[in-house]
Amino acid sequence: MLLAVRLYWGFQFAQTGWGKLHNLPKIAAFFARLNIPFPGLNAPFISMLEFAGGILFMLGLFSRPIAFLLACNMFVAYWTADHEAFVSIFSDPGKFYVADPYTFLFASLMVLIFGAGLYSVDTLIAKHLEGRGTGCTGCDVLQNDKMVMRSPSAVRSTVAGR
Repeated sequence: MLLAVRLYWGFQFAQTGWGKLHNLPKIAAFFARLNIPFPGLNAPFISMLEFAGGILFMLGLFSRPIAFLLACNMFVAYWTADHEAFVSIFSDPGKFYVADPYTFLFASLMVLIFGAGLYSVDTLIAKHLEGRGTGCTGCDVLQNDKMVMRSPSAVRSTVAGR
């Protein structure tokens, strides 16, 4: 499920970012109308965030940091472009759900909370790093996110070459 969310919404983010990159003057003018500070700097930043972030989202690389940045981007989109829908989340949830940023925000929050999933570059990197030893025979061992001390007898037998 996470793979499908990442692939589809990552592609959507990349596509919108690509479109914004090719229309930066219009995007900067739109940001200025929304009273977003420094529209000339924010337009290329947000465009690159959506484009590159969408690609990384699809790959499942740096998933949680990218999902956090994209979720922040969508919260700002709600606050500035769909403010009425944003403030009506409790009084009229339907208006909140049909606003343009909703599905982008939902996908970003899903990956932020649950991670990239099994089929991602993040998982491949984690599995690779998990299999690597520290090189120190008497050092602590990381197992399931907890440091486990090696037993003294195991350390002695390893040092003795048994």
